[in-house]
Amino acid sequence: MELNSLGITPIAILNFIIGLFFTVAYAYQIVYMVYVWIRGEVQLADAKKKHTYAFVIAAHNEEMVIGNLVRSIMQQKYDGEIGCFVVADNCTDSTAEEARKAGAVAWERNDLVRKGKSWALDYAFGKILDEFGDKYEGFFVMDADNIISPTYVEVMNKAFDAGYLVCTSYRNSKNFDSSWISSAYATWFLREARYLNNARMMLGTSCAISGSGWLVAASIVRGMHGWRFHTLTEDIQFSTFCCAHGIQIGFAPAEFFDEQPVTFKASWIQRMRWTKGFYQVFFSYNKNLLHGIVRDHRFASYDMLMTIAPAMLLTLLSVLVNGGYLVVGWLSHGFFATRTEMLMCVGSLLMTFASIYVSFFLIGLITTISERSHIYAKKRWRLFTNLFTFPVFMLSYVPITVAALFMKVEWVPTKHDIAVTFDDVVAE
Repeated sequence: MELNSLGITPIAILNFIIGLFFTVAYAYQIVYMVYVWIRGEVQLADAKKKHTYAFVIAAHNEEMVIGNLVRSIMQQKYDGEIGCFVVADNCTDSTAEEARKAGAVAWERNDLVRKGKSWALDYAFGKILDEFGDKYEGFFVMDADNIISPTYVEVMNKAFDAGYLVCTSYRNSKNFDSSWISSAYATWFLREARYLNNARMMLGTSCAISGSGWLVAASIVRGMHGWRFHTLTEDIQFSTFCCAHGIQIGFAPAEFFDEQPVTFKASWIQRMRWTKGFYQVFFSYNKNLLHGIVRDHRFASYDMLMTIAPAMLLTLLSVLVNGGYLVVGWLSHGFFATRTEMLMCVGSLLMTFASIYVSFFLIGLITTISERSHIYAKKRWRLFTNLFTFPVFMLSYVPITVAALFMKVEWVPTKHDIAVTFDDVVAE
C-alpha cells in the first residue's frame, strides 16, 4: 500500500517532525510551570553579612525618570553600604543634573562611536574600580526608567550571600495598563520571573538575566578587565557566557519595575534589536553550549540553548512550505498536489497558528492568575483583554524573526517618560 494512500506525504512528515521537535524540546518548561504551582516561590536563607554594592545606571536623555530611580535606591531598607553611579551617555538634556539632585554620582560620557548601554557599563565599571578599589563587592545594573521596591537590596543580598556571583530579580512593569502592547510585555516578564528563573533557582539549575535588575560580583568584572559584551543584547550574551563557563546565575524575588513600550512601532524596533541580538549570541555560543550538553551533561546549557535558539524559524519554515505547497497545488489545478494534500496544508496552517495562540493564551492566563497580586493597573479590564491580545503580540514575532535575519539593526534608544514612584505604582 502506498504511503500517500495513508495520508503520509512529505508535507505530513515535515509537519510531524516540526511538531515533535517543539513538543520534545520545550516540554521541560511545562515541568517548570507545574513545579512552581506546587512549590511556590523560592525561599532564601537570611544573609550572614551585609555586603557592599554599587548601583550602575547607563542613561541616555532620561531626565524625566532618572530621579525617581535614584531616590528609590537611596531609600532602601538596607543597613549595608550602597553607592549609586549614573553614566549620562551622550546626553543632550539634564540627566546628569537630575541624577545628582537625587543623590547619585553622575559622570557625563560623550563617545558617538562606542555608544550604547554596554559601552557605558564598561566605562562605569572601570571608573568605580579605579576610584574606589575593593569598596564595593557587587554591582547592580539598572536602567534609568526602573524603580525598585524598598527591600530590593535586602532580598538580593540573600542570594549574593548564598554564593551566587550573578543574580537576577523579579521584573515587573510600572505601566501594565498603558496599552495592549505594554500589557503583553508585562505578562511576558512576569512569566519569565515566576515560571522560568524562579523554577530554575528552586531546581538548582542556572537562571538568565534580562535587561536590567541584575547583580554581578565585582570580582567577575575585575577578572574580565572590564565589560566585554557588546552585542545588541548584552544581557543574554552575558547570561550565555556565564552558562558556557559554569557560572551559575541565581534568582531572588526582589521586585523592581520598568517602563514598557506603548506603541506597536516602538515595540517592533525594540524587538527587532532583541531578535538580531539573539541571532548574534546563538551563532557565537552554540558550540560552547553544545559542548556543555554533550561533554559536561549540564542541563543549564540545554536550557540556554533553547532560550537563544531561533525556534520561530522552524514555525516560519512550516508556514512557508505548507503555504507554498498549497499555492502550487491550487495553480496547477491539482497536478502537483491532490485535493487531500491541499486540505492537509490548510489544516496544518490553521493548526500552527491555533496552537501558538492557544499556548500563549494559556501562558497568559496562568501567569495572570498566579501573579495577580503583582499586577498594578487602574484599568482592571486590561487583565481580561490582555489574555486575548497577548498571543497576538507573541505571533508578531514571526515577521520580526524574518526581518531581523536580513535587515541591518542598530541600537535605538527607547523613550521613557512615565515618571512615577514606587508608592505611585503600588497605589494602583
